[in-house]
Amino acid sequence: MAFLESSCVRTVLTPSVLDCCNAFSCGNDDLDSFFRNDSVNYSRQLMGKTYAFVDADSLRDIVCAFTVSNASIFTNYLPNARKKQIGKNLPWEKRDLIYPAVLIGRLGVNNSFKKMHVGSELLDYIKQWFVDPDNKTGCRYLVVDAYNQPVPLAFYEANGFKYMFSSEQQECEYRKIESVAKLHTRMMYFDLMLLSN
Repeated sequence: MAFLESSCVRTVLTPSVLDCCNAFSCGNDDLDSFFRNDSVNYSRQLMGKTYAFVDADSLRDIVCAFTVSNASIFTNYLPNARKKQIGKNLPWEKRDLIYPAVLIGRLGVNNSFKKMHVGSELLDYIKQWFVDPDNKTGCRYLVVDAYNQPVPLAFYEANGFKYMFSSEQQECEYRKIESVAKLHTRMMYFDLMLLSN
């Protein structure tokens, strides 16, 4: 985590941070709009908490931002093969229908800081954050509803995330999505126990 750790300050994304910093743009209109217009209200409604890493030198540039919230993996809504995959490293008596998770609801890297591996550093930071001994809650998995586009999907795959469903068709079937159009997002997960082995 060289750059984020040495050159940035983590902060909650508040109205004052947004007012003090240059406009954030990651090149995705949906994400840009969320961070600029909706993230504060989202936090006020206790739906998730948005954080930002701000450049420590200028304190004017938001390098990256992300939103996390509580989630669960409900295995009774998964195909049998995935159920087994997700529960395979758990002691049999601890296997359950619901596993604690954290949802990375939004994640964006400022266009000015792309090509510096900031996104991967940020995912490493989030992973370590939830396996830290001082973490206040149990969390076995990280989950993300990744944009169903080649670049975001490849990014999460390269960072160890796996698809919750083996195909879009299977995801539609199990999530009861009645659409013939391509899915807007794909559900993916990361097992945090991989970091403690």
